[in-house]
Amino acid sequence: MTDAAATYAEFHRRSLEDRDAFWREQAKLIDWKAPFTTVCDASRPPFVRWFVGGTTNLCHNAVDRHLADRASQRALIYVSTETDQERVYTFAELHAEVQRMAAALLALGVGTGDRVLIYMPMIPEAVFAMLACACIGAIHSVVFGGFASVSLANRIDDAEPKVVVSADAGSRAGKVIAYKPLLDEAIRLARHKPPKVLLVIVGLVGRGRHAGRQQPLPQVELDRRDGHPAAPAQLSHSHLVIIAPLGG
Repeated sequence: MTDAAATYAEFHRRSLEDRDAFWREQAKLIDWKAPFTTVCDASRPPFVRWFVGGTTNLCHNAVDRHLADRASQRALIYVSTETDQERVYTFAELHAEVQRMAAALLALGVGTGDRVLIYMPMIPEAVFAMLACACIGAIHSVVFGGFASVSLANRIDDAEPKVVVSADAGSRAGKVIAYKPLLDEAIRLARHKPPKVLLVIVGLVGRGRHAGRQQPLPQVELDRRDGHPAAPAQLSHSHLVIIAPLGG
């Protein structure tokens, strides 16, 4: 057994044999706004509650807490074989993009506990949207970009999102796929009608906008409310973060 394998085996053994002490130790590696009182509450099997009483924010731990010492380090590297693009974001740049997306969602009325459906190609803005939802306490549901309108309509009805974050188009296997017509048709078919769509303009195709529904991301100011960045919402141990349907 290699040293790495032996280290992992010991790490895994402790997680099973000394569960609470192990996870209490791991929890020290992230920031908590309010400390948890119980590591694992298994008093109502088969249901289990982890880190009971604690409050934190996933976006803060993924991005914000690194700004003090690692602002200029690479945080996100985007490489597209479809468009031959490469973009690198430092923690400071990633934080700014997440804040811009969070401010756009807040301006559209999204708050803690609201659902946001993300229907995007594999571009950095999809990551910004997921992190922005975590920042403000919204629950996000990611749908595979290019999904057929009927299937997308089902996901819209399942999540009942307040906002859909999408793009005008994406590219897959060398083929440009116009997302907006697929999304418009999905909204027509869905029982639930999302009040707004936050549209990221990739620029691969021409576009038309549905009056009163789409708000282009570049035209949304950082924070329309008071000019200050969006503060991460402090969420309880049981707060739902993501709706993750199987199969796309």
